[in-house]
Amino acid sequence: MAAGTAAALAFLSQESRTRAGGVGGPRVPAPVTMDSFFFGCELSGHTRSFTFKVEEEDDAEHVLALTMLCLTEGAKDECNVVEVVARNHDHQEIAVPVANLKLSCQPMLSLDDFQLQPPVTFRLKSGSGPVRITGRHQIVTMSNDVSEEEIEEEEEDSEEEEAELCPILPAKKQRGRP
Repeated sequence: MAAGTAAALAFLSQESRTRAGGVGGPRVPAPVTMDSFFFGCELSGHTRSFTFKVEEEDDAEHVLALTMLCLTEGAKDECNVVEVVARNHDHQEIAVPVANLKLSCQPMLSLDDFQLQPPVTFRLKSGSGPVRITGRHQIVTMSNDVSEEEIEEEEEDSEEEEAELCPILPAKKQRGRP
């Protein structure tokens, strides 16, 4: 059983080196940081639209993951249509209705992390609200600032792992058994 485990570990180690940049090549993972912040805005008769945007010079990847739209206190029993204005894959601006909320039949809608790339504009197309939009602003940053010491430590760790693993031996044939 121990030999089988060692063989599986050797395969997994080989597979991770292959994905990270080639067999035997230096494995230099780029440090990735991911931050997540609560997002919320409210649309009403006074504020009919809200635009979520990030700085252009920012090298990080930003994602707005919407979780819920709901009518809040003071909403009337009328249709409240919420529209999202964003860009498609051709960078053309498109407007898509994402919710039609009514106090008596559907006061809230779960969007299950509906992800959008900023800039995004939310509009209250019809109704007087107030409609609360909630979600998460996720920021993924990849840093290329890897010191040479970190690279050397990673290579040493990789070499130690290789030394600890046993090679896969061929199965022995048994003779004389029918």
